[in-house]
Amino acid sequence: MAKKNFTAFQNARQLACYVGLAPFPYQSGTSIRGRNKVSPIADKKLKSLLKMCTLSAKNADKQLNAYWERKIKEEKNKILILNNIRNKLLSRVFAAINRHQPYVNTHKFA
Repeated sequence: MAKKNFTAFQNARQLACYVGLAPFPYQSGTSIRGRNKVSPIADKKLKSLLKMCTLSAKNADKQLNAYWERKIKEEKNKILILNNIRNKLLSRVFAAINRHQPYVNTHKFA
């Protein structure tokens, strides 16, 4: 398998769709409407790696941990919060790559 090194996707949203993190509305025609769901057709290996990164980052990064705690107090679903953190991590990666600079944690300067 050839490695694309972040050139196969133009932004983090496209990669999130490929990995199966982006929620889409679940509906069939006009009569059946359900809640938003992520696609079961995804790159499962990359999704599992992102899950492990998310669990580690949640504990190591104070900004993500504060986000986690705030959403838990709002009684949000834990899987939803983890999915949001995964998307935040992908956005950070793409921002660093597009800027051609390493990630700078600006939260510690605030």
